Amino acid sequence: MQTSLAAFIKDSAVGQEAEAILRTCVHCGFCTATCPTYQLLGDELDGPRGRIYLIKNLLEGGEAGARTRLHLDRCLSCRSCETTCPSAVDYHRLLDIGREVLEARSPRPLADRTRRHVLRETLARGGVFASALTLARWAKPLLPASVASKIPPRDTSVPAWPARGTSARRMLVLAGCVQPHLTPRTNRAAARVFARLGIELFEAPGAGCCGAVRYHLDAPAAARDDMRRLIDCWWPWVARDEVEAIVVTASGCAAHVKEYGKILAGDPAYAAKAARVAALARDVSEVLADEREALAALLAEARRAMPASVPARVRRIAFHSPCTLQHGQKLGGVVESLLLAAGYELSPVADSHLCCGSSGAYSLLQPALSTRLRADKLAALSVGGPELIATANVGCQNHLAAAATIPVHHWVELLAEVICP
Repeated sequence: MQTSLAAFIKDSAVGQEAEAILRTCVHCGFCTATCPTYQLLGDELDGPRGRIYLIKNLLEGGEAGARTRLHLDRCLSCRSCETTCPSAVDYHRLLDIGREVLEARSPRPLADRTRRHVLRETLARGGVFASALTLARWAKPLLPASVASKIPPRDTSVPAWPARGTSARRMLVLAGCVQPHLTPRTNRAAARVFARLGIELFEAPGAGCCGAVRYHLDAPAAARDDMRRLIDCWWPWVARDEVEAIVVTASGCAAHVKEYGKILAGDPAYAAKAARVAALARDVSEVLADEREALAALLAEARRAMPASVPARVRRIAFHSPCTLQHGQKLGGVVESLLLAAGYELSPVADSHLCCGSSGAYSLLQPALSTRLRADKLAALSVGGPELIATANVGCQNHLAAAATIPVHHWVELLAEVICP
């Protein structure tokens, strides 16, 4: 793709980065075939190729207004197009650049800015979110059905975190901002599984949001502050080489933490630290996949421990692979293989590459499109008659559970169910 960037960005580092990405696009249009919003709306500008043209025009000094913002806002950042693209266009990075430039050249209307500010300050602050969630649960009967459905009941039977053992193997795990309050079982289930493998999983005190919320809600500077804060929380253990990995159980957060090195590359005080943290960051499925032999032994032990009088029961589940797992981290099939090894039967899911419509705060900012995507996803997940749905990201889990007729769990809970009696 030929480019002629405007003077305001042409000679900057970010301009050169954007130009390099633009020049890799060959206009083939393969990306439109797997773009969820293009499939729903049928508008070229609501597909990756059309959005690339809008961003190119923006960076060349062209229109920077409501039309460009409408189509960029509708993008889920699901990165399905990147999986499909034969030219390896770094679309999500170009989109981040385009959104940041658009905001600088043409700030959003006050009402829109206020809404996003409230979302940022509520979702990214664990304490604030916990208070808001408590209030919302109390007021749930008074809220509109579309809002009330997003508020899960309080889980009163969360298992305890396993007691610290004598294992020499230790790994940090990201607590996150909303996950401890929406799905408190997830990290505890992971910790129980890891304990059975002889690995101590622990959260660093004060470690909260990874920065993804603010990064994707028009506050990249504040997001970088979140990232630096999290690096500082983890650094005492990382600097002393006391942990093998930084485990992340929410695939959206894992995809973001793995990019710390790129995002903070220009920060002289944090570039090296960010690169090291990014190198240590691993989705929980990656770590457990590396422990397959030990897991297999635990699974065999669990089968032997089952009384002969109790017939083995295979649970049929549908797995929704979050976009951040299969497209962002390129880990498609890893969780599925672990669930199969644990004895679960996976029901078929058509168009499994498509987004469920959660995508961070997307379901709150684009409710109509998000609801349509969720309905399509739940229909696909239900075809095989599963008993429950499993997924790998807190946002997807909460979004699907709000409309599902069967339970929705994080997949690591199902693994813990088998090997952690």
